[in-house]
Amino acid sequence: MSLPIIIQGGMGVGVSNWSLARTVAAQGQLGVVSGTLLPVVLARRLQLGDTSGNMRRALARFPLQDMAERVLADWFMPEGKPDDRPFKAVEMPSVDASPAFTELTVVANFVEIFLAKEGHSGVVGINLLEKIQLPTLPSLYGAMLAGVDYVLMGAGIPRAIPGALDQLALGQAARLKLDVTAAAGAAAPEVFTEFDPKGFFGRAQAPGLKRPFFVAIVSSATLATTLARKSTGRVDGFIVETESAGGHNAPPRGPMQLNAEGEPIYGERDRPDLDKIRALGLPFWVAGSHATPDRLAEARRLGAAGVQIGTAFAFCEESGVDPLLRQEVCILAKSGLAKVHTDPLASPTGFPFKVVRHPGTLASPEHYAARPRLCDLGYLRETFVQADGSFGYRCSGESVANYVSKGGSPAATEGRKCLCNGLLATVGLGQRTRNRAELPLVTAGQEVAHLTRYLTAGRSSYHAADVIAGVLAPADKVTCAPALATAHNA
Repeated sequence: MSLPIIIQGGMGVGVSNWSLARTVAAQGQLGVVSGTLLPVVLARRLQLGDTSGNMRRALARFPLQDMAERVLADWFMPEGKPDDRPFKAVEMPSVDASPAFTELTVVANFVEIFLAKEGHSGVVGINLLEKIQLPTLPSLYGAMLAGVDYVLMGAGIPRAIPGALDQLALGQAARLKLDVTAAAGAAAPEVFTEFDPKGFFGRAQAPGLKRPFFVAIVSSATLATTLARKSTGRVDGFIVETESAGGHNAPPRGPMQLNAEGEPIYGERDRPDLDKIRALGLPFWVAGSHATPDRLAEARRLGAAGVQIGTAFAFCEESGVDPLLRQEVCILAKSGLAKVHTDPLASPTGFPFKVVRHPGTLASPEHYAARPRLCDLGYLRETFVQADGSFGYRCSGESVANYVSKGGSPAATEGRKCLCNGLLATVGLGQRTRNRAELPLVTAGQEVAHLTRYLTAGRSSYHAADVIAGVLAPADKVTCAPALATAHNA
């Protein structure tokens, strides 16, 4: 299989939707959907009436139609929910998830990949976060049922994912060890989440599936080496991400120091050693402020197969960002006012997280202070074992009193934002009640200040094709990186 030169970033929640991924893939590059919160995304799209019919068209192709019908019966509202009514709540991920939640997770991932792959012969990937562990296996399986070509994963050390892909492709049960903390004074137990394709299909034999390529998102040669040598299965390549990329960033090495703006200070120790990564003999792509022909040529000269681009795609017409919000960010860029802040506290994961400074979002201190602290989606919750041996869940973005009552430290709640709700609002799927509407939270890399390169000649918007054409403009010839092996499991 020939390698893509451009990997479109898998930005969540719902920014890298099926429409953007399909557009990029149809142009010969790697289109990527965000796998984050897809059960909630599908449930809310169906509650809004699925006016385009796309969700129902994809559901009609799901291999277990009785399951697809259950999802429709649970979530589809033909007339669409009234604006002043809240979305019906989706079960939060847990160790003992219900069969209905597992079904919704598999189906939602199938739907997104099916639509992204529809109508072209290009390749499509899905991006997942290692930090969100509980729904990972059913998410992978749903994507594989739809023929996903690549799995991209970062925000942690996903050593167990390649082996899980091998097992799921063969129709065998896979399991992942969860990060679990214990009650004070107790040792943390080993806890696993499991997914069995045979049990899911209710048959003695599950279908064999294509094993997608696995590309790990790393920030250092040390992590790349660990994954290449110690993963449970084949690692097919790396995306090497620098701190200028949007979303979650790896924290600086050593004690975190902040600059005058309250942002983490990165130094030479945080620069990935591309020579060592190249020596591993696997393809890699460079991410973070690489959306120009010169930066692409530089990456290729250093041995990269190409680049990953997120921010430039995030604000194009095909992305999932709410159109009005997308237009406002483009106006900020044209005015020279588009600013990104690397917030060391915002994310409940503990990783630094980039937010666009926008007055109408949770990045605004007054809006952040006014929002009630609650966790009603639960994807970034921490799993812990209580004194009686049962599982508990806490999120540093929930109310301080609740978090502390579950054994959490008050200091861990300072500055935390509800990424789940904020990012859903960014793509027009925010929760709304009679009294309150969730405000968006926009993430982007440092490239947001340079969106003007696509907004020339009085244009107020641009398309994914403009980004691809701009990055692939003529440049010096460079030596190609190694190709991926083409062998797949049956």
